[in-house]
Amino acid sequence: SLYTFAGQTDVKELALYVRDNITAGNWSLNLGLRGDIYNGLAAHKEAEPRLGVAYNIKGTNTVLRVSYARALETPFNENLVLSSEGCNNAVLNPLLGCFEAAQATPLAPGWRNEFHAGIQQAFGRYVVFSGEYIWKYTHNGYDFSVLGNTPITFPVEWERSKIPGYAGRVSVPNLHGFSALAVFSSVAARFFTPQIGGAGAVPSAVLAGGSVPFRIDHDEKFNLTTHLQYQIGKHGPWVGFNWRHDSGLVAGSLPCAGGNCANGPLGSDSVVDASIISPDQQFQAGLFCGSVRATPITPISSTLGSNLCPAAQYGSTLAQVPAPGTEDDDHNPPRIASRSLFDLALGDDNLFRNWFHGDKRRISAQLTVINLTNKYALYNFLSTFSGTHYVTPRAITAEVAYHF
Repeated sequence: SLYTFAGQTDVKELALYVRDNITAGNWSLNLGLRGDIYNGLAAHKEAEPRLGVAYNIKGTNTVLRVSYARALETPFNENLVLSSEGCNNAVLNPLLGCFEAAQATPLAPGWRNEFHAGIQQAFGRYVVFSGEYIWKYTHNGYDFSVLGNTPITFPVEWERSKIPGYAGRVSVPNLHGFSALAVFSSVAARFFTPQIGGAGAVPSAVLAGGSVPFRIDHDEKFNLTTHLQYQIGKHGPWVGFNWRHDSGLVAGSLPCAGGNCANGPLGSDSVVDASIISPDQQFQAGLFCGSVRATPITPISSTLGSNLCPAAQYGSTLAQVPAPGTEDDDHNPPRIASRSLFDLALGDDNLFRNWFHGDKRRISAQLTVINLTNKYALYNFLSTFSGTHYVTPRAITAEVAYHF
């Protein structure tokens, strides 16, 4: 039968803030104070100071900067009322596998301390580097979960989260027709059990002590995008080249053996039970057991039976599976396999420059090749919102345009 739910609440928010910018010599200061009042299923008030300081060393073309911000993190509103009922809801209770006494688990606002430290350095006229380290520490960290095998998502609240990371860029504006840009980053998206709010929460685990970190699915050790371009003269033909490298997102739903792996009821430290995902999902993940590969309708198998595989024979062509017994939700979770993708573009913004002078009338032409090597790779696997995606296969696009 159909499950119907009708819930309602009023969420009221009020924010007041003041800010000032101060410049004194080589120093720049950005000062601010914000106050938030949140009144929903839970109520919270928070004073949030902000401070940013930058110093310009003109002799070396260097800018140093640091900042601090206190921020209120409010619950996501999507399915907020349903999620707050949690195990107290007769339908949610069995779907969530609740093992505590039925109780509502309202989501309370969280608060975050966020620090940034960065540098910008110019090397002469042609090379500029900018880098930043980011550290976010949140009490009551928010994420989303999925209701059973449905597309219904709802907010959940973990005890805390720690998200350090860095980002940087190197650019060459224009050097005799050559330009370049490289952008790179890393993020460690660490959340800590127990879940203290939202459907499936186990708040009593806080009293029991112990908090275990794990990585959510947008955690990635390193990614890099590099663009190189060369143009003949100021208005001549040009060629562009892109290189994108990703070390791989976390894929916590990927079956493996040992540690805290996602493993079926017949799995162990030496046997993988892949029955927790469908044959089609096994195929999407590139799973194999020895010489037996999963297909859209047939799971992996071995002499142990269907969906079962000795850990030593188990693997994936599209993901990084931790070796048996080495999985760690914080330091060695399953991940998408690392990949490098290449794009190429050729073009001329004024193909018949001898006929058309200036930019008022011109004919341009461009040829673009995405995924030059036709790399077959996963982007993510069973992500909460987007599910499973592959990278774009090779695509060739030609364009001729008349501008007037």
